[in-house]
Amino acid sequence: MIRKAGLDEAPVDGARVLLRVDFNVPLTEAGTVRDDARIRAALPTITELVGRGASVVLVTHLGRPHGQAVPGLTTVPLAKRLSQLLSIPVAHSPEVTGEATRRLVEALAPGGLLLLENVRFRPEEEANDPAFSAELGKLADVFVNDAFGSAHRAHSSTEGVAHFLPAYAGRLMANELMQLGRILDQPARPLLAIMGGSKLSTKLGVIQNLLPRIDGLCLGGAMAATFLRAEGIATGQSLVEEDFTEHARQLQSRGSGLRLGFNLPADAVVAPGLDAAPEEVHTCAVTEIGPKEMLLDIGPATIASWRDVVEAAATVVWNGPLGVYENPLFASGTRAVAEAVADSGAVSVTGGGDLQAAIEGLGLTSKFTHVSTGGGATLEFLEGRSLPGVAALRDSDEEPR
Repeated sequence: MIRKAGLDEAPVDGARVLLRVDFNVPLTEAGTVRDDARIRAALPTITELVGRGASVVLVTHLGRPHGQAVPGLTTVPLAKRLSQLLSIPVAHSPEVTGEATRRLVEALAPGGLLLLENVRFRPEEEANDPAFSAELGKLADVFVNDAFGSAHRAHSSTEGVAHFLPAYAGRLMANELMQLGRILDQPARPLLAIMGGSKLSTKLGVIQNLLPRIDGLCLGGAMAATFLRAEGIATGQSLVEEDFTEHARQLQSRGSGLRLGFNLPADAVVAPGLDAAPEEVHTCAVTEIGPKEMLLDIGPATIASWRDVVEAAATVVWNGPLGVYENPLFASGTRAVAEAVADSGAVSVTGGGDLQAAIEGLGLTSKFTHVSTGGGATLEFLEGRSLPGVAALRDSDEEPR
């Protein structure tokens, strides 16, 4: 399990701390925060730093401005929302670095908070420019990274600055590494993986890395159509990655002896398209999908079967929705399996992105052991890849740099 030095080892008492957070949240048309889940996830780290007398300089990205100052992607609304959540003032810098920022940083009192402008307004950020990383490093004495969702990016504010400051994991980052690390290294067994989403190509590395470690696998979403096609089943207009059918066959062969099975949908909710009228939607066996129909959700027989598999598991790791959950006509599979996992008593860890939004929308977040804040970072971690933003942090058994 990856063990990185965290706040218990970090010399942050009374120090000036550069805190990388992931406040890449959706905004309303009026420019206010629509969903503050990622901001709330960082509150334990922020509250602790403030309580330890640190003056905290927060840095985040927002959207994809591609190195340009885009007014609609300013971090001003984020500072306002953070101030509301903490009930204390949060200052805002109109720049990322520069003289105005330096003066605001120097004016911070112990326990003070300053949020910098969108770090991706600077093209040097995504280029991981050493000079820009050094500029960020001059703003503080210590670097704390709490942005697991951006840890797979080798950017100045996630990896580069760690070469100029002693670097530690925040509480959110540390918890992500612990929870996801247990899945790979020491899960309670049986360990069941549930994989959904649209494309096998984006999940191939994860499945390949998990197969030797798991006791069962359930595969849903449009991705399942590629596995069904690999079995010679006609899947109509369903999304199929023809170039990956051989990969699907190989994976199924490797997983044939899993204790809890290599489980593909037996039935499906199908329709002519995503915008189909309710009367065009029906359920059928996967062998009966019509030539003009698409697999858009798992069916009731599959749900019933997978509930039994979930009930037999001691740990469940889940990434990706099992249907087009944004449409109520195709949300039953994701909802039913989420409820089964939440009620199972198993250790339950879910990958972020679309699935995180689905679980939050169902009001089930508190019933899962861990809902990851990472999307791509979670996938790459479960693939066994090294994440640059994690690798740059101090190992917990090292002496401070």
